[in-house]
Amino acid sequence: MPKISSISTYKPPHTLNQENIEQLTKELFTDKIPQLERLLKVFANGEIKQRHFCVPLEWHKEQHTFEERNNLYIELAVEYGVKVIEACLSNTHFLEQTIPTKDIDAFIFVSSTGISTPSIDARIMNKLEFSDRMKRIPIWGLGCAGGAAGISRAFDYCLAHPDANVLVVCVELCSLTFQPNDFSKSNLVGASLFADGVSCLLVSGDNAAIKNKKPMPYIVNTASKWMPDSENVMGWDIKNDGLHVIFSRDIPSIINKWLGPFIDDFLKEQELSKEQIKNLVAHPGGKKVLAAYEDTLNMNEQHTATSREVLQNHGNMSSPTVHYVLEQFMLNETSTDSYGLLLALGPGFSGEALLLQWRG
Repeated sequence: MPKISSISTYKPPHTLNQENIEQLTKELFTDKIPQLERLLKVFANGEIKQRHFCVPLEWHKEQHTFEERNNLYIELAVEYGVKVIEACLSNTHFLEQTIPTKDIDAFIFVSSTGISTPSIDARIMNKLEFSDRMKRIPIWGLGCAGGAAGISRAFDYCLAHPDANVLVVCVELCSLTFQPNDFSKSNLVGASLFADGVSCLLVSGDNAAIKNKKPMPYIVNTASKWMPDSENVMGWDIKNDGLHVIFSRDIPSIINKWLGPFIDDFLKEQELSKEQIKNLVAHPGGKKVLAAYEDTLNMNEQHTATSREVLQNHGNMSSPTVHYVLEQFMLNETSTDSYGLLLALGPGFSGEALLLQWRG
């Protein structure tokens, strides 16, 4: 059974309080959005305290072309990716010894906030000493579901190759996609919610020679779910000046109706019930999304406390966000045999779920 052997996250350099971001948004959108003062309440109502960005707040006061923003995405995605990989493979909280990059067999790179061919994984491989026989699996376009999907695909790979060590790297620089000339409500909500984040996980097959210092989450099984004809729930509208966010107000109600039966079926297949899930590793898409998780899964704020804390201190970083939540569980959880449910939702509309069990 494949296990998550190590994890690391990276905090981009510019930490901004929610009030400061709200003030800049107000400056940019005054006289351009009707009833702006009322709509700006979304900043306070989301209960986010601070977020971290790859560029300073002043950067958004100037106009930037899609080309300029995407070039910056490529540059920083490589820089941050190198740092988070090095941290993951030498993380003394989890690993008995540092893992050389040459021992990595596959590299899954997940992102949705920039475009690069060759993909970012290839560019990172020119900075670190990976094997030239390594398998590259770039995944683009899964948005907030990408972090969970990346682990699921690493699980699939390790089932087929039980000797393998697989890296899952997520880089999302949401701040570079902000559109100062988009006066839609979706863009305003996105400005109040999204942030930048970077994460790396090491997933190891049954026969991989990785020794850990404490009980780690093993991946029991995974499940994917797709909703037909739901392209307009969330995603990008790609225009000449870049990526414009699509963010439906119906997301919480969709989760309430759609997610519960999906998870019930998944757990039933594993001969488990929701009552046996101790650790809910939920992607915190927003305050209302977490409330919808609680309602549809018959859980409470204690189950979503870690997700809520990540949201308050980091915002929604798209794909890596669920890894930030998982990292906290891995640092704190030590009891063996306890079950966890890792869960994220994204464009498609789609869901990714993983059943975890902490084992020594």
